[in-house]
Amino acid sequence: MTIGYKHACNYCGKLIPLDSVACPFCGKVNPVGPLRCPKCRNPVERGWIKCNNCGLSLQMVCPFCKQKTGFGDYCEHCGELLSVTCEKCKLVQPRLGEKCLNCGKSLPKIKKGGKK
Repeated sequence: MTIGYKHACNYCGKLIPLDSVACPFCGKVNPVGPLRCPKCRNPVERGWIKCNNCGLSLQMVCPFCKQKTGFGDYCEHCGELLSVTCEKCKLVQPRLGEKCLNCGKSLPKIKKGGKK
């Protein structure tokens, strides 16, 4: 039996398997690997306001707490999941605007109570 390498979860810092889809400790999705621009897939870092490759804004207003937050899967302030799935092309993406980054269709609206 071979012991696999573990990496720190991007959110809680605990060591988890590299192929994890969700952290077994904090439960957050996409816990390992670099952040990537949702438009051009170029690696980006937390705190950047624009992608250095395509110029896409990497900041948004959280639809739940209404505070400005950086690009990522979760709001930096309230911790809510920020990704949304396009109803047309099924691309899972951060809610950086009102239109899908892939096909341009309007993204689903979020209803009161925080869920779409």
